[in-house]
Amino acid sequence: MSSKRILAILMVIMVAAFALAACGRPAEENQDGTTTEPVEQSITVNGSTSVQPLAEELAKAFKAKNPNIIIDIQGGGSGVGIKSANDGVVDIGMSSRELKTEEKNLKEFKIALDGIAVVLNPANPITDLTMEQIQKIYTGEITDWSQVGGTAGKITVVTREEGSGTRGAFIELTGVDNDGDKTTATAITQGSTGAVMTTVSSDPNAIGYASFGSAKENTNIKMIKVNGVEASEENISAGTFKISRPFLMLTKEEPTGAAKDFLDFILSTEGQEVVASHNYLKVK
Repeated sequence: MSSKRILAILMVIMVAAFALAACGRPAEENQDGTTTEPVEQSITVNGSTSVQPLAEELAKAFKAKNPNIIIDIQGGGSGVGIKSANDGVVDIGMSSRELKTEEKNLKEFKIALDGIAVVLNPANPITDLTMEQIQKIYTGEITDWSQVGGTAGKITVVTREEGSGTRGAFIELTGVDNDGDKTTATAITQGSTGAVMTTVSSDPNAIGYASFGSAKENTNIKMIKVNGVEASEENISAGTFKISRPFLMLTKEEPTGAAKDFLDFILSTEGQEVVASHNYLKVK
């Protein structure tokens, strides 16, 4: 085969490869009539497992308009998200608790509000507990349902792992974190919101806590009143349901590029409608 024929074949292969690479990626038309292929970008996100499901839905809606942007979202807990953002190892960290004073160097973006529902097994006749009763149950001072007007039975306390934003917010808001985390050593520790709800649904004597947005959709558990106030969107928004917290996204510096575009989308009218459609409260 002649060198000219080989060269011609190679040219055909190169042209075909270029065409295939461009396939499926819409070109952007410039003012001078030329086109530019969009550059693929990526955003890394990690942190709160409570924020994670909502973040994934927001990413799905964002990517529908920005197919050239890859968003990698991982859990790990609020502590992980805060540290990762502070260390600059992710573009965005997620937290489901307010930042502590020493963490306020981060840029924070409140994307939603969420209540923390106190949940029981549907077989439990209790429908209302005071904040003080919840505190005493979780610190181990109250150990039997008969002590709070229920049917006699040892209370199974279910909590989240250390570093969980849900746990951090819950123990702070209920007073369990009074000069240090006083959660009873007999509590069952679970690593996710789903695991807490599964445990409570399988034990008639269990008590747990979970994100309102997640608990609302679970028919295998029941949310109870706290201080006579129902866990509802209206009460969380009004501040009358006291066990509530923000969903935050965090960056080390002012966000730029794709990370800024994603955060701008989340806080836009369209992004906030995604928030509302998943039973969380809009911030805008």
